[in-house]
Amino acid sequence: MSIYIVKIAVVSLLVGLVSCSSPSAKQKKIEQAEQKQQEKDSIALLYNPVDVDEKIDAFMQNLHRKSAFNGNVLIAKKGKIIYQNTFGWADHLLKDSLRITSKFELASVSKPLTALGVLKLSEMGKLRLDQTVNDFFPNFPYPDVTVQMLLSHRSGLPNYIYFAEEKWKDRSKAMSTMDAIDLLIEHKPARYGAPDGRFLYNNSNYMVLAAIIEKVTGQDFAVYMKEAIFDKAGMKNTAVLSKAVYDKIPTDVVGHDRVWRRSVVQNYLDGPVGDKGIYSTVQDLFLLDIALKEGRIIDKVLLDSAYVPRSDARRNLFSYGYGWRTFSPREAQIVYHTGWWHGFRNLYVRDLTNDITIVLLSNMVNGSLVKLDELYRILKMPVLRQNAYNTNGDFIVN
Repeated sequence: MSIYIVKIAVVSLLVGLVSCSSPSAKQKKIEQAEQKQQEKDSIALLYNPVDVDEKIDAFMQNLHRKSAFNGNVLIAKKGKIIYQNTFGWADHLLKDSLRITSKFELASVSKPLTALGVLKLSEMGKLRLDQTVNDFFPNFPYPDVTVQMLLSHRSGLPNYIYFAEEKWKDRSKAMSTMDAIDLLIEHKPARYGAPDGRFLYNNSNYMVLAAIIEKVTGQDFAVYMKEAIFDKAGMKNTAVLSKAVYDKIPTDVVGHDRVWRRSVVQNYLDGPVGDKGIYSTVQDLFLLDIALKEGRIIDKVLLDSAYVPRSDARRNLFSYGYGWRTFSPREAQIVYHTGWWHGFRNLYVRDLTNDITIVLLSNMVNGSLVKLDELYRILKMPVLRQNAYNTNGDFIVN
């Protein structure tokens, strides 16, 4: 082989290597991976009503008929949907039926997602969990409160929701997250407890975490969460929606308080986010469950740290990790969160041992979501209800 031919071969190889590593080639590879993931997500969301689990359906029909459950439900086992359905109205005034893709205010079910946003920044080295709020907001009047304490509700902060009722003068104008921070800085209401003291569930913790995310990233919380969490999990129908941004939050699902005639109007407290303010669907929360198990959001070690009980255990079984309520009976590890806000009441359950996912999103605030014992029995998983256990953690047979 001549030297000339060898030179041509080497040049061709180098050109090929350069082209493979060029931005366009990398972008094409990313797009192909995204397309492949979208196809997998579409397969995961396949559900044929003909294959309905009759026991689950009978239970849900009864919950709707007798306990006035109004909302959407999805139940999956080992990564496959075994039941999904809609019950009732999105807006009773319009008699507008719910769709499986209807977006609900997640209320406090927003907290696990906000926690994931924080842990992602920790994984990227952009913040540490032992940093204090004063590292981000020097004038914050409550020293020694760390990110870790906020995540686990051990900060002792006062609850901005109750405080704002006295100090926010213009009720026609929505507060922003930073408005809530500024109120705390300006008025310095008494704290509820010492930092790293006892567990005190409090919306201020996750509102402050959202503000820290914005400070660290330089992005709006809604933009960051979409790029860092929602998009990576394939959650196409999920968004942060704040009254401080929208005159009327763009959702068709209206919250109702116990009876249909009491539709709940959005107000100034629908502005701050992080503790609430994320809107999503039952299917998107199922996709989030899959993405977490596959390690597409944060790595397994960091995610497992979010499931470690870090608060004072109730009945020896119930505690709180980083954004997740924890339930630790002998036979299973379960993480979950409840939500209740302005006419919405929700439950998101992930049985990590039996690989069962339950998503119940309701726009009628009533007691239907505490009447699920039979559903847990049908699914052959522990009954998830605090009052079902005594102080020793033993199940109380009804």
